[in-house]
Amino acid sequence: MALKSTIFKVELQIADLDRNYYQTHALTVARHPSETDERMMVRVLAFAMHADPALVFGKGLSSDDEPDLWRKDMTGAIDLWIEVGLPEERRIRRACGRARQVVVLTYGGRVADMWWQQNQTALQRQDNLTVVNLSAEESRALSALAERGMQLQCTLQEAELWLIVAGESTRIAPEIRLAPPVR
Repeated sequence: MALKSTIFKVELQIADLDRNYYQTHALTVARHPSETDERMMVRVLAFAMHADPALVFGKGLSSDDEPDLWRKDMTGAIDLWIEVGLPEERRIRRACGRARQVVVLTYGGRVADMWWQQNQTALQRQDNLTVVNLSAEESRALSALAERGMQLQCTLQEAELWLIVAGESTRIAPEIRLAPPVR
């Protein structure tokens, strides 16, 4: 018998001071049976970082053709493709060919550092790719926030995020390892 996904309900209040985006999103997040709370919460963080009414969760781990999150325009073209974790370089290259903008949000401490060292040269060739890394401490702190019913407040300003849950705040300062060239 196949295991079913665990459903998490998230009320996410976003105040993105850099983009002047202020919105509350009611999210239903399915955690795949093989997914950890840490990875699921990094997906929620990715949503907060790129929040938009058109941003949706993809099939993620259960699909090779969809990212963890994506945003399409009115024609169906992919504006934003977001991968969480340590995807294969070939998958990222393929995503860069399909989407206007691709973001990879890595986490995992030393493992993420090794992944970056192995893939950095090849990834730098992609002019529509951003690679962002969370420290091991930050991703563990996110994992500790996971509950089946969550109310999160997220404030973003100058590349820092503050998550507030039940009065307790967590600071996240992702490291940008690769950003598209300025045009």
